Amino acid sequence: MPGATAVGITYNDGVLLAAEKRVSYGNFVVNKNTKKTFNVTDHVGAACAGMVADMQVLVRQVSALSKIRKLETRRNVEPNSVAKLMSVIMFERRYFPLLTQVVVGGVTTGKPEIYTLDPLGSVLPDRYAAVGTGAEMALGVMDAEFNENLDEEKATNLALKSIRSSIQRDSASGDGIDILIINKNGKSENSYPV
Repeated sequence: MPGATAVGITYNDGVLLAAEKRVSYGNFVVNKNTKKTFNVTDHVGAACAGMVADMQVLVRQVSALSKIRKLETRRNVEPNSVAKLMSVIMFERRYFPLLTQVVVGGVTTGKPEIYTLDPLGSVLPDRYAAVGTGAEMALGVMDAEFNENLDEEKATNLALKSIRSSIQRDSASGDGIDILIINKNGKSENSYPV
């Protein structure tokens, strides 16, 4: 299983999804500049750890199905609906699983929401989350410093600190950090050095 680190953090106005850029397979670094944060809909995004190709296929399917759902209902698709849709697709593929762990997050009518999914489609809601081989180190930092009243700047700093701590100890993670921020004003993406 390829290694990686991806995190999701809710803050007072939105959701932040972050992932490092390295793609590795065992001891081999396959690529040093891969984007592992994805726009699923206008108000929902995802970050992944594992096989990036599997995640790209999953995001394309869920994005297309979400557009159809939006046309049918004439409303934005909620983050929990996107997470459940991903879960169904991943569970249907359980005998030939999509080898990716996913953090889904977004903001629509309610509060910011984060969900984690494993390769078999289990959906776990949370206020912050980490997946991948560096998740233990990232969660240790987030457990100590997360609070319910973070603003965007503090959430960004927490995501950077948590991924940088995982990069220090996880050889499968590294080479920069991509951050996708989703709030009621829209989306923004930034890249940061390690």
